[in-house]
Amino acid sequence: MLNVPPQAFPAPSSQQRVAAGGRAKVPLKPGRSLMDWIRLTKSGRDLTGLKGRLIEVTEDELAKHNKKEDCWICIRGFVYNVTPYMEYHPGGEDELMKAAGADGTDLFDQVHRWVNYESMLKECLVGRMAVKPIAAPKGMLPEKKVLGASARDLTPSYDWFQTDSLITIVIYTKQKDMNAELVIVDCQDKRLRGEIIVDDHSYLVEVDLDHAVQEDVAVNIAEKVGKVEIILKKKDNIHWKMLGQALESHNTFIKRTERGLFYRKCRLVSKTEVTHDTKLLCLMLPRSTHLCVPIGQHVYLKQTIAGTEVVKPYTPVLPFLPLDFKEPPRHDGAHVYLMIKIYSCGLFTQALDHLQIGDYISVSNPEGNFKKSQVQTSEDLFLLAAGTGFTPMVKLLNFALTEVGCLRTVKLIFFNKTEDDILWRNQLEQLALKDERFEVQFILSQPTKDWVGKQGKISSSLLSEFVKRSRKDSKVLICICGPTPFTEQGVQYLKDLGYSQEEIHTFTA
Repeated sequence: MLNVPPQAFPAPSSQQRVAAGGRAKVPLKPGRSLMDWIRLTKSGRDLTGLKGRLIEVTEDELAKHNKKEDCWICIRGFVYNVTPYMEYHPGGEDELMKAAGADGTDLFDQVHRWVNYESMLKECLVGRMAVKPIAAPKGMLPEKKVLGASARDLTPSYDWFQTDSLITIVIYTKQKDMNAELVIVDCQDKRLRGEIIVDDHSYLVEVDLDHAVQEDVAVNIAEKVGKVEIILKKKDNIHWKMLGQALESHNTFIKRTERGLFYRKCRLVSKTEVTHDTKLLCLMLPRSTHLCVPIGQHVYLKQTIAGTEVVKPYTPVLPFLPLDFKEPPRHDGAHVYLMIKIYSCGLFTQALDHLQIGDYISVSNPEGNFKKSQVQTSEDLFLLAAGTGFTPMVKLLNFALTEVGCLRTVKLIFFNKTEDDILWRNQLEQLALKDERFEVQFILSQPTKDWVGKQGKISSSLLSEFVKRSRKDSKVLICICGPTPFTEQGVQYLKDLGYSQEEIHTFTA
């Protein structure tokens, strides 16, 4: 629901996208950028209309403020006057109005719970709710479901034991297909956080440890029995009487959407040019973190800009396209690679570009709804990408060619403005020479007269030429990522050509 203007990310013409369900943005008036909003919040102007007073808001009072010119919204028990924010919201006024005069918490969480609304809207705070507010109309939000008996039976559990030098926490996930991507561990300043992903749920072990431990954290996973071991090295070889003090969310098993995002500070270790306006950033995870970002999922970067926390999503890539069809030797889980287009008017990407080697930035846990099984059951894979919409395709392409034996064809149709905009062109061409299953087609919308390849924008005729089943009844997966109009038009063209919604996966912001 609430979002930051596109001058931060994505910019109006951006193709950077993430693997999540999204909604279209609307054009903003000049002077309505993120920086303009930050300036307004620091101007001293009364944005609540209450002259600095905080009030207790009843549900009847909240319900009165349900118009565009007078709009209050409740998020997690706090009420905000979002009227002045209307013109700065890239999702448009209608998106905000869905929760006008009501509790917008669930709507907010559905669209992008990662936005730091407390920081963005702190000058719009009216006060607290006196009682439970009116819910937004039914049909717009899914009802929260209580775990049934069968789900409770599958709730993970944990135990711990020690030796003279080690502490081992054992989590029994009760899942037979547990793997490293489903286990996220952080140990910072004696605080241990271990999260296990089970489908759309999350199990958490979170404690303040009884004694200090060393930085190194080891994670062992018995995939077939679903047992996860987190091994910590004691700083002092003394006997622990207890593991530590349980925190509020310790030993809980809830839906992932209800679990707050967790961040850790990562160090920038390299920054290399990919094209004239796109860079590859390598971030090093802390030694005490175990984190593997799954294919098709994204992370959030968090920066403080002009005193306001700003959060933006990016899809991690590989450091390069492996041409020997093996994972890069560096894949030890210690680094996150991000391919980022730097916008001259982009507040967020400009701040990223000004980071120096050795600087730190906060990186979240991964999120996304893409499933590898979608590729593993396909015979033909088509990837439609525009600009930095290429980023979710990188890991997907590598996985398809290295681990999916049933695929007969893998084709990337890559749309860009000019030749200079094509990301990793040489690597893609080399990959096409190495593997006869893979084909890449570059299509330019603003080519020079020397360009001999295809030109134009996404269209039904272009797709009918390049997206074809290898056999009449072959199983197809078509992944598409780019600016919202590109994605929406592409999906419609594909449906017009006879492809079903089940055969199409969109990566959208």
